[in-house]
Amino acid sequence: MQIGTILQPNAVKSISSCTSKKRLFHDLGELAEASHGLKSTTVIEALLEREGLGPTGVGQGIALPHARIANIDQVIGLFLRLEKPLNFDAVDRQPVDLVFALIAPEHAGVDHLKALALVSRTLRDPATCAKLRANSDPSTLHTILTEVQASQAA
Repeated sequence: MQIGTILQPNAVKSISSCTSKKRLFHDLGELAEASHGLKSTTVIEALLEREGLGPTGVGQGIALPHARIANIDQVIGLFLRLEKPLNFDAVDRQPVDLVFALIAPEHAGVDHLKALALVSRTLRDPATCAKLRANSDPSTLHTILTEVQASQAA
């Protein structure tokens, strides 16, 4: 599995201001609807439900919200770069500015976990995160995320 297969260029966005975690999930829902035709309310509810089980802020300014929904056939990714970091109840109590959400089919099984591990490994690299934080153009952000894995594989 590669990031390029789960993250389409039109599912990447830079946001200047986000006031709450709930607003962030609304932004992700709208992005999922615009980029993949998913119903935004379904995505928002699924993300909120999953977040209720425990925060998905993994530390170092990164959040990996994820959820499962019915009626999709593959894992999809959504990436948001926040210009103003947001309190996200992360494990290290640091605000979040890089958000990579995963929406998986209801019965995705291993694919969901593989995608989560892939994204986690990619965003664990400080150089990658520095490049993402230094750029706001969605096309550039997509390229950074997809090229990292390609260069690691070579």
